[in-house]
Amino acid sequence: MPSLSPLHRIYLIASLPAKAAFLALFLSGCTTMAPPYKVPALPVSPLYASQTIEEGISAAALGWRDYFTDPQLQALITLALDNNRDLRTAVLRVEEARALYGIQRAEQFPAIGAQAGGDRSRIPGDLNLTGKPLEGSQYRVELGLASWEIDFWGRVRNLKDMALENYLATDEARRAAAITLVAQVANSYLSLRELNERIVLARRTIASRSESLRIFTRRVEVGSTSRLNLTEVQTLLTQAQALGAQLELLRAAQGHALTLLVGAPVDFPSLEKHLDDQAVLVTLRPGLPSDLLLQRPDILAAEHQLQATHAHIGAARAAFFPQVTLTGAYGTASAELADLFTSGSRAWIFSPRLSLPIFDGGRRRNNLDLAEARRNLAVAHYEKTVQSAFRDVADALSARHWLAEQSTIAQTALAVQTERARLSQLRYNNGAAPFLDVLDAQRDLLATEQQSVQIRRALLTSRVNLYAALGGGAMDVVSPPAHGTPKSTRGLTAP
Repeated sequence: MPSLSPLHRIYLIASLPAKAAFLALFLSGCTTMAPPYKVPALPVSPLYASQTIEEGISAAALGWRDYFTDPQLQALITLALDNNRDLRTAVLRVEEARALYGIQRAEQFPAIGAQAGGDRSRIPGDLNLTGKPLEGSQYRVELGLASWEIDFWGRVRNLKDMALENYLATDEARRAAAITLVAQVANSYLSLRELNERIVLARRTIASRSESLRIFTRRVEVGSTSRLNLTEVQTLLTQAQALGAQLELLRAAQGHALTLLVGAPVDFPSLEKHLDDQAVLVTLRPGLPSDLLLQRPDILAAEHQLQATHAHIGAARAAFFPQVTLTGAYGTASAELADLFTSGSRAWIFSPRLSLPIFDGGRRRNNLDLAEARRNLAVAHYEKTVQSAFRDVADALSARHWLAEQSTIAQTALAVQTERARLSQLRYNNGAAPFLDVLDAQRDLLATEQQSVQIRRALLTSRVNLYAALGGGAMDVVSPPAHGTPKSTRGLTAP
């Protein structure tokens, strides 16, 4: 079919009332005034600063169940995905955006309805030419077409596209919330396990120093040692007791935070269950910064928002052109109810309208300027999101590398401090060293034990953060809330 100008399209609709609705469906939606979309240039380096030889598995290929192997952690993450209120709010926002898209999509199609009615009227004689009162009736049954805009310049289509992109952006925000929640639960769980191990170490130290206090108290009573040594032992004990109380407080607060994240009562890991260095074992391959464009849901959400602003510009440009609407009805009408469906009672009306504001005080011009300004803001937001994602991955890679170095050093330092404490105690028992050497060695040993556990947990946290920074795994592994998660919008296109 040859290309038709807008004026030819309007003429065809006006001259063929019986077929206008079908013709309009074919002619409308063929034009868009939205600017062509181009992905902004990647505003980051082609490689991460701490990146080395590629090895490991891509985060996109791993679901969280494959990455987090601890059964208790898996159970906590499952509970959180089912019960966390922030995630539930994100899901409801997707449902809201989907409904708004459905409403805007329906604007492309005519609204057709059936109606029936009747009128009975009396006109006084002084209001008609006969001079006598007139009474009459009218009955009708109609199939009507409400005022429907023929989308010659793509205004309605662009508004629908904008709603669709906002819907997709909201769904990506839900995925981002799910990944963030998984990482938060994992980090909270690891912190709780760290505090458990530190509390066990503190309690063991308290028990050992309580026994030392009992022994030194007895020695003072029999005169075999000085009271100064007794006060030094008491100092060691009170320091350990203060640390134990502090750790118990931190553990309680961490447990409350984990309960809030999960959104339901949880069973916390027992004190006997130590921090598992193999809880996050899989080595991840970071890939290239360009890979984040397809993996990070926050970047995908920013890109959908950018595409929505392009559609908004198209709708704002289309507002400068004439708006064509159709209104019509087809049915039967009669003065007598019995004759409503008899031959000759057919009735119809067809009313095309064309309107173009001549003066609007600059409303349309400013609306276009607003759409273009929002497009520029969306570009800046997209670029900042990409840069932030790049930094997240770079930070996680650096942390994974240097915390692994620190963990090795901490293990060596712990072995050295343990041996130092043993030798100091032997020298004191043989009278070759003052008790002050034992005091310093035991104090340093306790600090080194605590620091070693903290570094091990920090290393596991860096691996969790790297998984989240790379965009996590496939989101089909995320359990939907009880009220239902909207279907995936991947590949969703407009009719």
